[in-house]
Amino acid sequence: MSLLKDEIQDVVMTPDNLRGRKLSPVINAVIAVAAIAVSAALVLGTDIGGWVLVLVLAGVVYLIGLSVAATRVEGRRSARNRMWKSLIYAACLLAILPLASVVWTLVSKGVSRLDGDFFGSSMNNIGARDPNGGAYHAIIGTLEQVGIATLLAVPLGVLGAIYLVEYGRGKFALTVRFFVDVMTGIPSIVAGLFVLAFWVLIVSPWFNDGQPRFSGFAASLALTVLMLPTIVRSTEEMLRLVPGPLREGAYALGVPQWKTIVKVVIPTALPGIVTGVMLAVARAAGETAPVLLVAGGAAAINFDPFAGNQASLALFVYQQAGDASRYAPARAWTAALTLVAIVLILTIAAKLLARRNRLSK
Repeated sequence: MSLLKDEIQDVVMTPDNLRGRKLSPVINAVIAVAAIAVSAALVLGTDIGGWVLVLVLAGVVYLIGLSVAATRVEGRRSARNRMWKSLIYAACLLAILPLASVVWTLVSKGVSRLDGDFFGSSMNNIGARDPNGGAYHAIIGTLEQVGIATLLAVPLGVLGAIYLVEYGRGKFALTVRFFVDVMTGIPSIVAGLFVLAFWVLIVSPWFNDGQPRFSGFAASLALTVLMLPTIVRSTEEMLRLVPGPLREGAYALGVPQWKTIVKVVIPTALPGIVTGVMLAVARAAGETAPVLLVAGGAAAINFDPFAGNQASLALFVYQQAGDASRYAPARAWTAALTLVAIVLILTIAAKLLARRNRLSK
C-alpha cells in the first residue's frame, strides 16, 4: 500500500508538476565535476589506484548525486527515469570504448608502412636488417583463399538453411541442425587438422606424383568448414523471420514452392543473409592456424592457389609479430590494418549491392 501511495503522489497534479520542473544542465555539469574531483581526491590522495579507478568511482558518485538532485527537483519517477537513462548511456559508452581503442591503435600504429613498397612487394629475399618488404603476397593469398572459400560455402550454407526451414522435417533435419550447432563451436585448428589429414595427406598425392602438397586451395577448404555453420545458422534465422502470409499469398496464386522461395522468401531475407555471409567472411579472413597447417605460408608471391605454399594476411601478421627484426612490428601493424580495411570494404560493398538489388525488385 505504501508503494502504491508513493506512485499516486508522484502523479498528483501539483503546481510543480504543472510547471514541469527539470534539472538544469548547469547542475548536471556541477555534479559531474564534483564527482570527478571527489573521486580524484579519494583515489589519488590515498594512492589506491590510477585514473581508471578515478573514472569508475566518479561514475558511481555522479549517478548517486544525480539521483538525489533529480529526486528533489523532478520527483521520484523522473529521477528513476533519469537514473536508468544514465546507466544505459554508460553501458553504451563502455561497449564502444574497446572498439574505439582497437581502431585507434590499428590506425596509429599501422600508418607507418602505408606505402607503395608495402603493397607492391613481398618478403622474398628480405633479411632482418632490411627495412623494406611488404605484404603483396599475403594480400593475394587472402583474397584467393577467402574468395574460393566463399564460393564453396555460400551456396552450400544457403541451400542447407533453405532445406532446414522450408523442407526439413523429421529426424534427418534434427540431425543436420545438431551437427551445424556442433560445428559452430569447432576450433579453427581442428578444421585445419581435418583438411591436413584428408586433403593434403590423402587426396593431394593423387595429383602430385604421390607427394603431399600444401596449397591455398587446402586453406580454402579449411575456411569453408569454418564458414559453413555461421552461414547456415544466420540464413536459417533470417528465413524464419520472413512473414508466413507472404508464402501463403504466393501459394494461393498457384506459385510452386521452389519459385516462392527464389522470388519471395530469399529477396525478403537477403539483407540479413548478406550480413551473415560477411560475418563468416570476416572470421575466415582472420584465421591463422588453418593457413599455417595446410598452406604452409610463403615469403614469395604465388598466384596459383592449387600448387605450392601460400601466405595470408593473418599468417603474415603472426609471422611478423614473432620476428626478431626491429622492422617487423611495423609490417605486422600495417598488415592488420589492411586486413580490417579489406573486410570493411567487402562488407560495405556487399550491403550496398544487396540493398540495390532489393530496391530494384
